Amino acid sequence: MMTADIKDILRLYAFGADGGYQTEGDIVTATIDGIDLNAMWEYYQQTLAVWNTRKTHLLSLLTYPVSSVVENVPQVGRAVFEEASEFGEPLAGKINVEYVQLGYDFKDYDVAARWTWKFLRDADVRQVNALHNAYLMADQDLVFRKVMEAIFDNRNRTADIRRQAYNVYPLYNADGMVPPDYGTTTFSGSHSHYLVSGGAQVDPGDVEQALDHIEEHGYSRENGTTLVLLVHKAQAQVIRTFRQGVATNGVTAAYDFIPSAASPALILPDTGLLGSQPPAEWAGLRVLGSYRDAYIVEHEMIPEGYMLTFGSGGLGQLGNLVGLREHANPAYRGLRMIPGNQQGYPLIDSYYSRGFGTGIRQRGGAVVTQIKASGNYEIPTKYKKGDGFA
Repeated sequence: MMTADIKDILRLYAFGADGGYQTEGDIVTATIDGIDLNAMWEYYQQTLAVWNTRKTHLLSLLTYPVSSVVENVPQVGRAVFEEASEFGEPLAGKINVEYVQLGYDFKDYDVAARWTWKFLRDADVRQVNALHNAYLMADQDLVFRKVMEAIFDNRNRTADIRRQAYNVYPLYNADGMVPPDYGTTTFSGSHSHYLVSGGAQVDPGDVEQALDHIEEHGYSRENGTTLVLLVHKAQAQVIRTFRQGVATNGVTAAYDFIPSAASPALILPDTGLLGSQPPAEWAGLRVLGSYRDAYIVEHEMIPEGYMLTFGSGGLGQLGNLVGLREHANPAYRGLRMIPGNQQGYPLIDSYYSRGFGTGIRQRGGAVVTQIKASGNYEIPTKYKKGDGFA
């Protein structure tokens, strides 16, 4: 909402207010159907407030909001008990604690919204609202693309924060960082979560390998993590055919694909369904079914030939994959609509602005699998950062 004081300042700098000539545009105060432009400005500010509190379900499952420029994430070792003696005092437990600095980049993005007085004179409120809604959707596309770039682009990058370079990491990418041990599993600096399937078509082994890569780091149903496999329609159609003991594309499945309640009706064998049926919807996402412990979700934003398997703690939870960094000052968070320079009335010249950055918080919390017969992982063009990692 805009206060009366700010409106007075805007009127001070309105066309003609400084002693110059009044223009014909200055008399336009409403759309052709009688909607006051100042009231529309206030309405748009209200819609931005609602927009910023609402994220798409998928983004909320993938991200956790942060405001710090870097996070020091502890990699804690194990304490060891010694056998107690009758009179002796136990040694103090020594735990080696190492910290990994995870950085987040930050950039400002904006677009100008400019309406001529003739357009506003002849436009009805639906036309003006359509343009406003287009900017909202462009903002959503921007944030979604940057989150996907943080996941699918397997190159390390740096963020210049107060003239000091901090590493911004993707998933584990064999860059020499050794993941912490989990259970009886140890890792090396060549560990990678960017996999190549080794076959031209998806097979059960690709899904099982991706799930193994996540669960061996502790992201599992037992630890409160929901596993999700996001796939393109082409891969979803094949995964739906997986049946335990039956080979698909040369690999025998260890589990059945279980259709959800949202899937088309099927005639089941006389033995019926062993176990529980996955939900038709989870956290706002339509679930096709499940394989092992993972929900299978078909999504139009996943490139054909790629699969994203990830663990999520829920909407906006601490254990989510990507840190979505916003400014430390709350006034600069979210999508903002700022008055421009030409203020005959608020709508004629304004800017939509958002400042944010991304970085992986859980390097072992997801796997990207490229479906191809051989070769190294290739970043999908749609989610490859430009020169200089902009």
